[in-house]
Amino acid sequence: MIKKPLNWAELGFQYVKTDFRFTATHIYGEWQSGNLIKDENISIQEGAPSLHYAQQCFEGMKAQTARDGRILLFRPELNSERMNRTAARLLMPEVPKNLFLQAVEETVRANYAWIPPYGSGASLYIRPMLIGVGENLGLKPARSFEFRVFVSPVGPYYKNAGLAAISLAVSELDRAAPQGTGSYKAGANYAGGLMATLKAQELGANEALYLDSAEHRYIDEAGSANIIVSMEDGTLTTPASNAILPSITRRSVMEIAATQLNMKTVERSIDLREEFGSFQEMGACGTAAVLSPVGRVFFDNDWHMVNGDGQTVGPVMQHLYDSLVGIQKGENDDVFGWLREVDI
Repeated sequence: MIKKPLNWAELGFQYVKTDFRFTATHIYGEWQSGNLIKDENISIQEGAPSLHYAQQCFEGMKAQTARDGRILLFRPELNSERMNRTAARLLMPEVPKNLFLQAVEETVRANYAWIPPYGSGASLYIRPMLIGVGENLGLKPARSFEFRVFVSPVGPYYKNAGLAAISLAVSELDRAAPQGTGSYKAGANYAGGLMATLKAQELGANEALYLDSAEHRYIDEAGSANIIVSMEDGTLTTPASNAILPSITRRSVMEIAATQLNMKTVERSIDLREEFGSFQEMGACGTAAVLSPVGRVFFDNDWHMVNGDGQTVGPVMQHLYDSLVGIQKGENDDVFGWLREVDI
C-alpha cells in the first residue's frame, strides 16, 4: 500500500485529517455495532451533557512501524482499562475491551497510508474518546453516548525533536483536588490547565509543573506528563498522589528501571524545594511526550538547574528512553509482552 506524500520528519504534534474513523453508539443500555466512517465531524444535540457538563473522556495511544514493517501498539489493554475507570467515575458506560481494541485496530488498519514509516521520527497518534450525547438540560448523565476513535500522524510533542532537555515552570494554579478527578483522563482536567501552560510558556518554559493543591509543596505532575526523578541515593522516584493521572508510560519506565538498570523504584511524596538539590536527573513522561529529560525548573522567581547546565541528558534518562522507544518500535526484544501487532 502506498503511503501519503507527507514530509514525515517535519510533522509537528497537531491534527491531520485521515481517511477513516470508528464510531459506536451506546443507547437503551447497550452498545450498538460500530463501524468505520469517513466524516470527521460529529453532529451533536445542543443539550448534550458533554458540551455543558464535560461528561466526556479520552485516551492517547500511538502506533509505530517496526523495521520489518509490522504495525505495533504499546499496551493498548491498559488504555482500555484506564478509559473504563474514567467512564465509571463520570457515570458513563464502560467500553468493552474487545470493542475498544477492535475500534483501535480497525481505525489504524484503515488508515495504513497515514502511518509514518520506520525511521521517520513520527508515529500515528490514536485518540479514543467517549462523549455524552443526546438532548438533556438538567445536571444528570446523558441518555446516549458515542465512542469514537480517530488517528493522526504526528511528530515530537515538544519542538526540540529527539531526546533534548525541556524546562518546566511551577504553576501557582491548582490542577486538581486530591479527591477530585485529577487521576482520571477527563477532558475538563485539561481545559483547566490551559492557563497554567500559557503562563509557563511566557516564562520561557515548555510546560507547567503542578504542586499539590493542599500545601503547594509536593510535586504532582506536569500539564501533559508524569514526573520521574533519579535521586542521589540511586532510586528512581515518582510522586505518590491520588490527584495525578496513572500514566502507562510512567508505569512502563519504572518497570524498565527496576529490571534493566537494577534501580530501586519508589513512589512517594517529593518535596520540590527541600529535595531539589538531590535530583540527579528529572524527566517528564507520557504517550505524547514519550520521555523528555527536564533540564531546569522555574520556582521561587528563579530558574533552578537539574544537576548541571540544564541541557545535558543524563545516563539514566538516556537508557530509559532508548529502552522504551526500542520496545515500542520493535527494535528491542519485547521481554515484557507489551506489544500488540495490528494485522494489516
